[in-house]
Formats: sequence, C-alpha cells, structure tokens
Amino acid sequence: MAELLKNVYDQQFLEPFTEAVTQVIPNFDRAAYINAIFDDEWPGKELKQRMRHLAVTLHAYLTDDFEQNATLLIDIVRQLRSNGIKENSFEYMFLPDYIEVYGTDHQEASIQAMEYITQFTSCEFAVRPFILRYPEVMVNQLLQWAHHEHPMVRRLASEGSRPRLPWAIAIPAFKKDPGDVIPILEQLNDDESESVRRSVANNMNDIAKDNPDVVIHLAKKLFGKSKTTDWVVKHGCRTLLKQGNPEIMPLFGFASSGNIEIKQLEIKTPSVAIGYDLSFSFDLINKDTAPQLIRLEYAIYFMKANGNLSRKVFKISEREYDGDSMTHITRQQPFKLITTRKLYPGLHQVAVIVNGRETEKKDFQLIMEQPKSQQG
Repeated sequence: MAELLKNVYDQQFLEPFTEAVTQVIPNFDRAAYINAIFDDEWPGKELKQRMRHLAVTLHAYLTDDFEQNATLLIDIVRQLRSNGIKENSFEYMFLPDYIEVYGTDHQEASIQAMEYITQFTSCEFAVRPFILRYPEVMVNQLLQWAHHEHPMVRRLASEGSRPRLPWAIAIPAFKKDPGDVIPILEQLNDDESESVRRSVANNMNDIAKDNPDVVIHLAKKLFGKSKTTDWVVKHGCRTLLKQGNPEIMPLFGFASSGNIEIKQLEIKTPSVAIGYDLSFSFDLINKDTAPQLIRLEYAIYFMKANGNLSRKVFKISEREYDGDSMTHITRQQPFKLITTRKLYPGLHQVAVIVNGRETEKKDFQLIMEQPKSQQG
C-alpha cells in the first residue's frame, strides 16, 4: 500500500525545516516546536489539518507583527533554497497557509510574500481568501502575475483563480461570472511552462461546469492558434466532450455519427458481484467509405441510494476507424469498493457513446456475492 501523503510530515522532514528557521531566527526553539507538532492529536489529523497545525504552531514562535513575520517567511524560504531544498515542494504549503490564517488583514505584505513564496511552494490555496475579501485589488494582481517572469507566479494567476479548485474554498463570484478570469487564460494558454498551460486547461474545465457557453466561445477563439494551445483547449473542454456538447464535438473533428453503427452490444456478465468486473462487447461499424475520427466512450448508470441512476462516462479510444470496417470491441468495468463512490446492489445500465451520441442502454445487476457458476 502506498504511503499516505500526510505522513510526509515526520521527524526527518522537520529537521531540515527547523534548521533553516534557526538560521533565520537564532533563538528559535527547535526542540519545543517539534514537540508541539507531535502532540496527542497529531495521529488523527489528515493532510490539510497537519499543514494547518504546522502553520498555527509556528505562529507561537514568531513575533506579534504579521508584516515582520511575512518577511521572516520569505527569509526562511530563501534559507531553505540555500540549504538545497528543491522548489515546488508541496509539503511546504503550510508556509502559505500561515499567510492565509494570519495575513488577510495585511493585504500588501501578504501579496508580496505570496509572490515570492509561490516560487518555492504553491500559494494557490492561500490566495483565495484574499480574492474573496479584496476582489478588485486581487483581480488586478492576478493579471499582473500572469505576466510575471517566474512560471510559478504565472501559474498562481491561473490556479488561484480557478472557480472550483479541489481542496480549496470556492470563489462564488467566478462561478457566477468568470469574466475576470478569461483575460488571465487568454494571456497564459500558450505559456512556455507546461504546468502553467495545464493549470489554464483545468481552469477552463472548472468554468465549463457552470458557464459552458463562456468556454465554448473561448475554445473557438483559441483553437488553431498553436499545437500547445490546441492541447490546452481540448483538455479544458474535457467535461464538454464527455457531455457530447454539439458545439464542441465538431471543433475537434468529431463529426456526426450518422454513418457509425453499434451492433451486438452484449453483456457477458449480467450479474456482477461487488469486487468483480462487468464484461461487455460490441461491434463498431463504419459504413462510410472514408476513415472516420471517432471518440468512443461508454456510460455506466450507477444505482444511487434513492434508487435513481447516476451516469458516469468512461473513455475507450479516440482514433480513426477505417472506411467500410467492422471492429469488435470488448471492455471490463471494475466494481471495486473505492472511497469516492459507494456501490449499491440493484439495476445498473451500460451504453456505448459514439462522438457524443449514446446508443441504447443494456441492463445488468450488481449483486453482493458472485454467482457460484462464475466462481473459479
């Protein structure tokens, strides 16, 4: 089993961190700080709770002046770099968390600290309370950061303005109207840094969930600009592609599926036990004489607690299929217990999707135990 991320905060991690703090603050009590971190509640804390605990505990060893502390944080980061700690170290995101907790009354000092610290560890979470509290100031600041020479500052402009950034507080104003975000994405969609471009794509995908028309307009405007931007646009439209949006599908070459047929959809395991796989197959027939670019997916309709079905789309392939051809395709869909989806026994359904068009559904049953006839 993979090691839990939260366990990165151990004695081995704290030694070089507290060493750097001591080099900046000579009277810093390393032993007392480490002892305060590993208190009785530490084992039960999850990743972000541990980050917050590291930040709040650090506060007790700093001054009562936030602006002075912001300068100390910059000096600590500078010392960490000098000591050979690599940049983009997510485990040091508790330093921006300190700014999020204690800096919102000190806008200017916090902005300066975030601009420097994000070049070492991302301030994407910390910046969001400032956007909520100082929307006009921060929109202007984000636009300035989008032109910054350092890629991680440019990334902060995009990642920090995502309306639905995972693990972070949402920005309701951007969910309602992302107009202030679009100039940032227009500036950064062809950025030389892959991490910046990926952030732009994720931001677009966030916006598409609440304002699909905005993303459709932006996609049409940007697509064809360059190969890198085309990737950004397509990745940013992934939710719209899964939805089979009729304006987005043709943009990426997925034409009407009128000459494509799905035949012989067969459920090979009509009763699937939790922990096992659904197996199904079908024939894809291209009746056109020319090759066809096809985005091939399938939808599983999962039973919910209230008895209704919830649709989730899974991708099979995205490629050209020869003209006048028939392709036999088989797939397995696991029904293992995972933390992100609760499984309920009962009627489920599967359907094949061709260029956004869904075929007929086929039923199957999810059951608690595997039938004896299928046991090995």
